[in-house]
Amino acid sequence: MGAADIVPGVSGGTVALILGIYNRLVTAVSRFDRELVRHVANRRWRVAAEHVDLRFVVALGAGILIGIGGLAFLMHYLLEHQARHTNGVFFGLILASGLIVARSISKWTVPQIVALASGTIGAYLVVGLKTFQNPPDGLWYLFLCGMIGICAMILPGISGAFILLILGKYKAITGLLREVLKGSWELEKLLAVAVFCAGCLCGLLAFSRVLRWLLARYEAVTLATLCGLMLGSLRKIWPFKIDRTPDEPKLNLKRFENVLPEALDGSTALTIGLAVLALVLVLWLEAKSRRGRMVETLGA
Repeated sequence: MGAADIVPGVSGGTVALILGIYNRLVTAVSRFDRELVRHVANRRWRVAAEHVDLRFVVALGAGILIGIGGLAFLMHYLLEHQARHTNGVFFGLILASGLIVARSISKWTVPQIVALASGTIGAYLVVGLKTFQNPPDGLWYLFLCGMIGICAMILPGISGAFILLILGKYKAITGLLREVLKGSWELEKLLAVAVFCAGCLCGLLAFSRVLRWLLARYEAVTLATLCGLMLGSLRKIWPFKIDRTPDEPKLNLKRFENVLPEALDGSTALTIGLAVLALVLVLWLEAKSRRGRMVETLGA
């Protein structure tokens, strides 16, 4: 799940479904509630641990952290030195995820179509705003990114790394993780990682309940909106771009413009091929997940 969570377009929730632990994960997260607080306040440690399935949570959390740490170096390097090809892979991954979410809606009606169109148009316009092209550097924004991005863990088909891409902080956060794992334990970097993790914790405990409520009562409209957000946000990672600020040395201050490739050269062909390969990979994973759920249902 950790390896999936750091790759935009591949959902940790989808991997949890494939591995057969999704229901247990959602149940464990939902039990960080008032009852847990009462158990802890009364020092009923064993009951509190059983209430949240603590052994499962700790083992899973450790695995996720190892997976994220293992890929942080690679993803930061690829974005630094192979941006076009990497964005091509991301584009295919996220497009496939959007198709999966759209396919999960059994019947398309007017409200779902309106939600899809609104989400697509809204995301397309939002990711083009200057704020998201050059996002704030404050700790408050890192906290917000953590709160929003972690929600993808409980939503199969939605990638937390993809949300960080939209918010303009994916590269910064993978860079922070890389530096800390390399032993660069400067107070500023450790504080930034701690703030981001605190945002993840708050988001998991708070937003997860909101998202579950929406999916329970307005599942089709919510999924259609999420699908639209994913499709509209593809503008952010279109792999073919022109640098409109060549004299600006800082990458986070540069402005890029999306363009169509002028010629089908080797680099362009490779980018398109990687996008198609990534799309096929995610659709294959989703097919395995669907078969796994069918087997689980028949077994029950």
